[in-house]
Amino acid sequence: MQSLVYRFSKELTDGRGDMKDVLGGKGAGLAEMCRIGVPVPPGFTITTAGYRNYIQAGNQVEEELRSQVNQALKWLQTYLSKDFGGVGSPLLLSVRSGAPVSMPGMMDTILNLGLNSDTVKALADVSDNPRFAYDSYRRFIQMYSQVVLGVDHDEFERLLEETRDAESAKIDAEISAAGLIDLVERYKDVVLEHTGLPFPEDPAEQLWGSIESVFRSWENPRAKFYRKINHIPGETGTAVSVQSMVFGNSGNDSGTGVCFSRNPSDGSPGLYGEYLVNAQGEDVVAGIRTPHEIRGEDAQAMQQVMPEPYKQLVKTVEILESHFRDMQDIEFTVEHGTLYLLQTRTGKRTSHASLRIAVDLCDEGLIDSNEVVRRVDPNSLSQLLASEFDYEAKKRVLEDGALLARGLNAGPGAATGMIALSAERAVEWCDQGHAVILVREETSPEDIAGMHSSAGILTQRGGMTSHAAVVARGMGKPCIVGCSEIIVDLKSRTLRFNETVLREGDAISIDGSTGEVIRGMISTQPSSLVRGLVEGDADKGSLTSYFNRLMAWANQVRKLGVRANADTPEDAQLARALGAEGIGLCRTEHMFFGDHRIFWVRRMILASNPSERREALGHLLPFQTDDFYELLVAMDGLPVTIRLLDPPLHEFLPGTDELISGLAREMNCDEEGIRRRVVELHESNPMLGHRGCRLGISHPEIYQMQVRAVVEAMKRARAEGVDAKPEIMVPLIGTKKELEIVSQSVAAIIADGGFEIPVGTMIETPRAALTAASVAESADFFSFGTNDLTQCCLGLSRDDSGSFLPLYIEMGIYARDPFKTIDVEGVGQLLKLAAQAGKDTKPDLKIGVCGEHGGDPLSIMFIATTAVDYVSCSPYRVPVARLATAQAAITSEA
Repeated sequence: MQSLVYRFSKELTDGRGDMKDVLGGKGAGLAEMCRIGVPVPPGFTITTAGYRNYIQAGNQVEEELRSQVNQALKWLQTYLSKDFGGVGSPLLLSVRSGAPVSMPGMMDTILNLGLNSDTVKALADVSDNPRFAYDSYRRFIQMYSQVVLGVDHDEFERLLEETRDAESAKIDAEISAAGLIDLVERYKDVVLEHTGLPFPEDPAEQLWGSIESVFRSWENPRAKFYRKINHIPGETGTAVSVQSMVFGNSGNDSGTGVCFSRNPSDGSPGLYGEYLVNAQGEDVVAGIRTPHEIRGEDAQAMQQVMPEPYKQLVKTVEILESHFRDMQDIEFTVEHGTLYLLQTRTGKRTSHASLRIAVDLCDEGLIDSNEVVRRVDPNSLSQLLASEFDYEAKKRVLEDGALLARGLNAGPGAATGMIALSAERAVEWCDQGHAVILVREETSPEDIAGMHSSAGILTQRGGMTSHAAVVARGMGKPCIVGCSEIIVDLKSRTLRFNETVLREGDAISIDGSTGEVIRGMISTQPSSLVRGLVEGDADKGSLTSYFNRLMAWANQVRKLGVRANADTPEDAQLARALGAEGIGLCRTEHMFFGDHRIFWVRRMILASNPSERREALGHLLPFQTDDFYELLVAMDGLPVTIRLLDPPLHEFLPGTDELISGLAREMNCDEEGIRRRVVELHESNPMLGHRGCRLGISHPEIYQMQVRAVVEAMKRARAEGVDAKPEIMVPLIGTKKELEIVSQSVAAIIADGGFEIPVGTMIETPRAALTAASVAESADFFSFGTNDLTQCCLGLSRDDSGSFLPLYIEMGIYARDPFKTIDVEGVGQLLKLAAQAGKDTKPDLKIGVCGEHGGDPLSIMFIATTAVDYVSCSPYRVPVARLATAQAAITSEA
């Protein structure tokens, strides 16, 4: 018989912490806490297999699961000497989801389950606290009705607000017992009105209704969207943890909170979190009340109000972090002065915090340097390199009185955009290409799509552990919460800051590092990490110092080299500062669009004979020489791979009548002649047309000019003591003969310069990949252009597939966007075959990947299994690639 239910308690625990795939993250955490002696309310977990059986049975509970749950429930009643549905000492339960991968707030939770007209009276009697009993009952009715019965949350909130107003209560905890008793009856009336049925009184019906609701919530829109953006597989399903209730709302000696073992924003050590007296968990997480700090000198801090539970919490958190060897996110309740832990999981954190925590844990002896490399998400480094507000620009607008308000700095970073007051509006405007700041009273799981689309998030209510703060940190979004100075008015679609009123669509800026909300748009500047790396600032304890230590550990284990795609000396210098070991792709066509150059490029294209074309190219030669010289100087001692002109010529000509007329005047030539030339160059499918090496073969003088510029630049650089190492790359070959023709046309120029300059080729057509063994005979190196190779292999246009590719990914035709993550089964096999064939022909053949996949961690994990020697990516992706290549090396040795 398959075990579908696992019990957990101080004395008896069936599961373990390494059983996340079976028990979900929550259930595994509860089991492990019980094993190490942490105070946890007992209960049981329905496994993910139980969920899958339910789905396979057509959303029906099978008898085996029902039987095992009933047996576990009997055990729990005996263990606690309480009666589920009884009127002596009633057993109340919580029912929570628990996916194998943490999905905070995305699925459903039910608290205080088991209350009805009889058990609420029993709870009032046994606790001698009717107010607490009916507060728990109204919470249960509201939560169960919303989650299981589908009654709108706002219906209950409206009645709750009316009750507060009637009693002049500022917060829910001030409502009297009589007021709550009346509120419970009004809640029941709402349920009857909306469902046509009375609120269920049978605790067993409540339990199974809740379990099935949690099962179904795995497929709710917000959970599916969260899995989609975080690439979490949907096949595993969710576990369900059923746990005996402990009550933080049972009086002023009780409370509830959420804490982290370290600061999730910056990674600094020490307990960090918030709590509320006389409250239940959703009050903290949902931002319904602004909570208080756990530690501190403030009179309302938990350290001052509940000193003994606070001391126990500190000790318990230290035990948990030491045991799990990572920063923990913990939910706890204090019931009449006794501490209970309801959950522990690896905490979501910002990129900054992730880096610091991993390095600090290594220094503290909890993990080794390889584990540090494994733990830091390579993509998170992109967030550390993201822009910040320009200091001077921000200073000027603040001096002009643009500061609107301050809130809690929940997610660092700078964001500027249009105010969107709903998730739907945020998604709509983002799809139109606008930067958006999502502004809400407080966010809820239903806002997940809008949060994902937004550049930043601002909420009126909530604390540092609220839904907005936790989710934004996980997404790497700038976020400010608990900004009580603002009033969100959804009726008028306005945002009020004291006397200032802004409308939806107006621009604001938020600084998630300082908590400042600022009117208007502010320009940005490179991040402090980039500035520190460029300027060499690595003071101990600085972000730069942590970054350098991580990269040093990565360099010790990685096997793949990392170069950068760069076309300017500025990009080259940045790439070098970020650790690039050369330039793997210099796109020379980008240089042709500069001032004074495009004129001669167009002269060259409009030339009626080779003589005129050479004259125009002669004017371009000094520009190209200077370009290459500056790159070689910037990369002194490192290789610079220069790709010869690749795009079709029509891209350099104007396409509208107005621009054609302007060009004719500028060049003092016939307007009709330009139009004829534009028509002549027009191609139905230019990406597969007259471009790349085909252009160099039909117009050899173009490539000859470029190679001459490389030689001249190398001469100048070498004369100045620069160790210049250019490499020449021929694009878009399909045959060995094409490479040979181009190589022969420039060989004399290279020889006359007196240098040995490697001439290699891009492998970006299937034929070139399939004949790589032959091509390698004439190539000094290979570089896979995986962007075009993907287009050619899959028959997909990178520019035109956007209309249907998202549907393909949603339907599972492709697991991921093949232009972002390499298609291993198709494109990947071509790459692997060609790289090995090249090495078989020429063992010392240098092989790189210079498409966008060179900066994608998942693609790098595959590339590391091939004969490729290095990857090349945009400068800001270089640290990502360095860390990803190290992780690939560690994985291959595991």
